[in-house]
Amino acid sequence: MLLTALHFSHQLLQEIVAEGDQVIDATMGNGNDTFFLAERIGNTGHVYAFDIQAQALENTREKLGSLAARTTLYLAGHETIAEKISVEQPIKAAIFNLGYLPKSDKEIITLPETTKQAMAAILKRLTTGGRMIVVIYYGHPGGEAEKNQVLDYCQALPQEQFSVLNYQFINQKNNPPILLCVEKK
Repeated sequence: MLLTALHFSHQLLQEIVAEGDQVIDATMGNGNDTFFLAERIGNTGHVYAFDIQAQALENTREKLGSLAARTTLYLAGHETIAEKISVEQPIKAAIFNLGYLPKSDKEIITLPETTKQAMAAILKRLTTGGRMIVVIYYGHPGGEAEKNQVLDYCQALPQEQFSVLNYQFINQKNNPPILLCVEKK
């Protein structure tokens, strides 16, 4: 059976993230990806997670429980990655879920410019063989513009340095999510 974007994103991360790795959840939301990553990186790794909504931090902190010590949760937009994480810090993997926080205010969404800034900051820190996963949910006002910006940005990445995978169900209704996986060569 073909995997959903969520399950495929976790498979792509599971293949490369190991004990001791430093990773980023650029859109922590309800904490599902932060929790998944915190389990993978063990006691010696670290997860840096970002969100602009206090509710996202609360939800994530609650979900993490005893794994919270492996994480740093920032009440800040992902565009602050360059300020918060040294360019010298090697990052093995990162994940974005673009759009809005499920079961929350649908007016608060990720934005094309800040997402582009965050992706650029992550790619500067990504290790060889590292992966940046971007799951684009775009069936909301503003989502189409962000989708187009992210696709344009990733399509323009030099193939000598990056491989970019595009994964989407093309026969589904209601704007099925698009998963992009950028792997550094």
